[in-house]
This record gives sequence, C-alpha cells and structure tokens, in this order.
Amino acid sequence: MKKYGRKWFLLLLAITVTAGMLLSCAPTRSYTEEDLGLRHETLYDENTTVPAHGETTTDGPGESTKFERAFENSPPLIPHDITGMLPIAQSENICLSCHMPEEAVSMGATAIPGSHLFDLDTGTDLGGKLDGSRFNCMQCHVIQNKLSPAVENIFKGDFRDKEGRYRSNLINILNDGIETE
Repeated sequence: MKKYGRKWFLLLLAITVTAGMLLSCAPTRSYTEEDLGLRHETLYDENTTVPAHGETTTDGPGESTKFERAFENSPPLIPHDITGMLPIAQSENICLSCHMPEEAVSMGATAIPGSHLFDLDTGTDLGGKLDGSRFNCMQCHVIQNKLSPAVENIFKGDFRDKEGRYRSNLINILNDGIETE
C-alpha cells in the first residue's frame, strides 16, 4: 500500500470499530410478544380470540352486487350465498350449471373464462369442456364479505380496460409479448 493509503485505511478502521462499540452500547427497546402483530394480545391462548368474519351476503344468485376484482385476472369473489351448493366435487359441481359459457348468458351469471376451458399444461383447447384441474371452484374463489380490515389496503389494481374489472382476459394475453415464427 502507498504511504497515505495505509494511514487512511487504519483511520477508517478505527472509526468503524469505535462506532460499532458505541452503537452496541446504545439502549434498545424490548418488545413483548403481545406488542407484535395486529392482535395485541397473547399468542399462546386462543380461547378468547374471535376472528373477524365480516358480513356475508344472504342474497341468492343474480340478486347481489358484485365487487370489483382486486387486479386484472384475479379470481373474482363469489357474490351470492352458496348455502346448499356444497360440497363441490369433480363429479358434482353445481357452479357449472350457471357459469358454463353456454348457460351463463341466459342465467345472468359470469361465464367461466376461456382459460378454464383450456389445458394450460399441454396447450390443448378442450372444446368447451372444463379442464379437470379446475373443478374445485373454491380453491381460488371465495365468498365476498363486507369487513373492516385491521390495516387499510392502499393497493390499487391496474386494468388494461374497463371490462377487466369484472371479466377475465387471461386466455387472450397468455402469449402477449411472445413472438413465434
């Protein structure tokens, strides 16, 4: 090292060590487990904890107001009561009786998007039949509730067009930006 380079290096090292020692001696605030999180109560006793469930709609299909999607192509929420419609099984799925594209218009329901009628693994159009991996509707879709959140959500979804707020265009944009020969 050059003559001045070594002196500057040793000075910088001395300052860093001194600062580290001073900061390690600074008083710190300790937090209890009850101070952490949103509940502000013990995390070890669940007997008095009641989760917030919100107000679930009792409106039947076609009678409710749909919530806007959170972002483009996010799974829409179920806007109606589903009492008597469960369980959903591959061999018995009452959702399909209203939401298959050929039924949806006459029922006033949102049609299952084209992405559900397409095998994305093989790239095969299933000719209007539901992909076998898509039968469990409630794996992605949940009932909409009116709920006061513990923390305000300031996320604003971005949509390419107005229809994206209530309809999926996923099957149309899967290959956006991909050029084929």
